[in-house]
Amino acid sequence: MDVPSQIAVVRHGQTEWSVNGRHTGTTDIPLTDHGREEARASAPLVQALAVDHVRCSPLQRARETCDLLGLAVAPTIDPDLVEWDYGVYEGITTKEIRETVPAWTVWFGGCPDGETPEQVAARVDRVIAAARAAGGTTLVVAHGHVLRVLTARWLGLPPQDGRFFRLDTATVSLLGWERETPVILKWNTRG
Repeated sequence: MDVPSQIAVVRHGQTEWSVNGRHTGTTDIPLTDHGREEARASAPLVQALAVDHVRCSPLQRARETCDLLGLAVAPTIDPDLVEWDYGVYEGITTKEIRETVPAWTVWFGGCPDGETPEQVAARVDRVIAAARAAGGTTLVVAHGHVLRVLTARWLGLPPQDGRFFRLDTATVSLLGWERETPVILKWNTRG
């Protein structure tokens, strides 16, 4: 591999629902003022990466985060980067779900009327393939769970292994290579 591809991962800034721990899949809610500050603070970290390509979720919290990063490269809006569809669990917390489904997790418990981990993996596999085909550094701005699945898939792991990669709002992470092995170069870095 002469010039390996990399993916820089940025989770959107804080929203009201991320503060409250509510599952925010396809509900299109804005950033909080603090979320905007977080995104601006991450801008120098992202700008230092010399980004070649940008892919962004179409949801406003990701688009606004992307705008606040102040990039020279226009983003490709990619529907494959929309957050996990939580189905009937949209807008409620894990604690509330566990009142009726003890020990539930998104990774193994399923989301009635929503997506499975394998369906999310199929979407992010397309994003990874596009980034690898493009070469250089692709910045991906999206959401917590979908980016955790993307990280697992980058590493060749099953989507459920995304559970091992905590990802805070407006953090910057970098996925790359050690020789021919895909690795995590940086994780969950704050600006």
